[in-house]
Amino acid sequence: MKLYYAPGACSLAPHIALREAGRTFDLERVDLGTHRTASGRDFLEINPKGYVPVLELGVGGETLTEAQVLLQYIADLAPEATLIPVTGTFARYHALEWLAFISTELHEQFGPLFAPGTPQAVISAQRGKIGDRLLYLSDVLGTRGYLMGEHFTVCDAYLFVMLQWCGKFGIDLALWPNLDDYETRLEQRPAVQAAMTAEGLHGRHHWVKRSA
Repeated sequence: MKLYYAPGACSLAPHIALREAGRTFDLERVDLGTHRTASGRDFLEINPKGYVPVLELGVGGETLTEAQVLLQYIADLAPEATLIPVTGTFARYHALEWLAFISTELHEQFGPLFAPGTPQAVISAQRGKIGDRLLYLSDVLGTRGYLMGEHFTVCDAYLFVMLQWCGKFGIDLALWPNLDDYETRLEQRPAVQAAMTAEGLHGRHHWVKRSA
């Protein structure tokens, strides 16, 4: 398998998941400005949508895109790691609910903030929307260890990346102490540390110029 990524982009979530799952994989960096990969390939030939992540499966040239889909696929590759509940259970649907929430209510809200030339009024409105979602997450987490309870899942990998993006846009997680603590705890996981090191990320709050 090969994961096409940009440092600190949402591709960091499946990168973390691959390491949590103990899978063997290759990494190839993508320049989202030039749409060239580290090996010189035209990334648009790999993913015409033009953004990461892409997981190349090495089976008949199959690829998968979209972070929440990759996270489910990777989790199902390693059921022993229990990175997502078993298919068909109600807990599985709750995990899918979280992945959809993170994708639409957080990830999507950051889009205008990353786009050059976004008016300040729009940026302020988006920050407010993100803050509302973070307040909801803070209430839900309460004293839980992780989104699904006391066990790390791919939902946490995805949310971790969203929390990493907050610093760039003046969204101070100290306003929600349990979220701040949650991010810190996630960053201390060996798989998270390994993924961040491999992507050249050090410390908190990393981002890319134009993220997926």
